[in-house]
Amino acid sequence: MCNLPDHPVHAGCTAVCAVMVGRTLVVANAGDSRAVMCRAGGLAEPLSFDHKPLQNREMNRITNAGGFVNQFGRVNGNLNLSRSIGDLKYKQVPGIDPAEQMITAEPDILSTTLREGDEFIILGCDGIWDCLTNEECVKYVRDRIDRKPPHEIGAEMLDEIVSADPRASQGIGGDNMTIMIVDLLPATRPYAAQG
Repeated sequence: MCNLPDHPVHAGCTAVCAVMVGRTLVVANAGDSRAVMCRAGGLAEPLSFDHKPLQNREMNRITNAGGFVNQFGRVNGNLNLSRSIGDLKYKQVPGIDPAEQMITAEPDILSTTLREGDEFIILGCDGIWDCLTNEECVKYVRDRIDRKPPHEIGAEMLDEIVSADPRASQGIGGDNMTIMIVDLLPATRPYAAQG
């Protein structure tokens, strides 16, 4: 039963979350889901760290747990990220703590202070970031956020970047895509007066 591709031992996901307490923003991520803030003036500031197998600290953990990373950056020739929730078949080395397994769910956690004029936060899975850089994504949202609410901007973005034929685009735009846009200045937006 464990060999079935839909068995829970084979399933996994990445995670990114953000919590605001007063002017403090805390972001945690495991995997290659990402958070980016638009600071005042349109500056894109990364709030997370993508966990990829070819990074030294990630590769060291993977190899110390008995795994390998191939030339394409895949753990044991399969998984193209190094942290996730689930993916249990990579977390079964006896005598090793969960944080030291080939794949771990241990997040990186970043804390920052929100400043006057910070505009919005974007949280998205890797399908978004395969298509757009942090700067491109921030510009896309910033160019529209005075006219449209965040959920409409997100839906339009996904419609624009999804590939009609992932084979023709070599998979770019064919991965799953999830986005959340958190407007830090909603009361100042014309769209807020329309709703």
